[in-house]
Amino acid sequence: MSEYDDAEFFSSLANVLPPIGDIRSTIELWLKTDVPSFDVGGYVVGDKTEVALLLGKSPGVVCGIEFAKIVFEIMNLSVEWYKKDGDIITAEEAKAKKPVAKVTGEVRRILLAERTALNIMARASGVATEARKMRSIKESVNWHGQVAGTRKTTPGFSFIEKYSLLVGGVSTHRLDLSQMTMLKDNHVWSVGSITKAVKKARFAAGFSSKIEVECRDLTEAIEACTAGAEVVMLDNYTPEGMKVDAKKLKAQFPHVTVEASGGITEDTIAAYMSEDVDVISMGKLTQGYGSLDFSLKVQRN
Repeated sequence: MSEYDDAEFFSSLANVLPPIGDIRSTIELWLKTDVPSFDVGGYVVGDKTEVALLLGKSPGVVCGIEFAKIVFEIMNLSVEWYKKDGDIITAEEAKAKKPVAKVTGEVRRILLAERTALNIMARASGVATEARKMRSIKESVNWHGQVAGTRKTTPGFSFIEKYSLLVGGVSTHRLDLSQMTMLKDNHVWSVGSITKAVKKARFAAGFSSKIEVECRDLTEAIEACTAGAEVVMLDNYTPEGMKVDAKKLKAQFPHVTVEASGGITEDTIAAYMSEDVDVISMGKLTQGYGSLDFSLKVQRN
């Protein structure tokens, strides 16, 4: 049984998106970038009212609808959605190109909204689909920990990618540099030691922020824990090496969160899901993911 089996976790996910902030202005910028001067195509089709169907053409987890809604709203279009973020497009639905939504409004505005909305949904759905695969693997082995993304995200699009991880059923990891302090090899080398890096970070971050340290071996991990780190990342380990060192670390520091990371793939992730590992982070979830195929088709009269 997964801690995410309760539908309440997923049905209210849109509420993590703030009603104020940069989301709308960012999407407006994307739309402006798409048509920086004349809209000749819009002149060709005119402003008559038309209906277009948004078609889902590949199987996977639907995501990005909450952002596509903003695109269509900016363009003064009305939309009837047949799916919500987190719903599945089955192989049968994809083969039949079953509609995900119906869009109504001035045809030139439909075409202005088309590519931005589809790009968002294609990429967001790709992330959510990859995340759902990892969640399924976790559940299949009944592992207690969390699969997480990383900060290897697309500049300007990371907010949507992080949201898509949640929709897929995995953890976002830290959202930005301010949310949790992660001390990597460059921090340690620059300051001289793990202990000094952790102590300086604790002074600046205070009690309200966790500190994580990237470690290459058990010696570094023990130093990090002794200095006061709450989270230790064991980086680029083999599955067997991870089990051994995570067990030793937990025996000495039972309250420390142990994270496995570095080169972990869909094929190898299950081997890292051991009793003493709490988090497995994967850059692949937001870097190198595939996109789902959507299209928007104006209906012929």
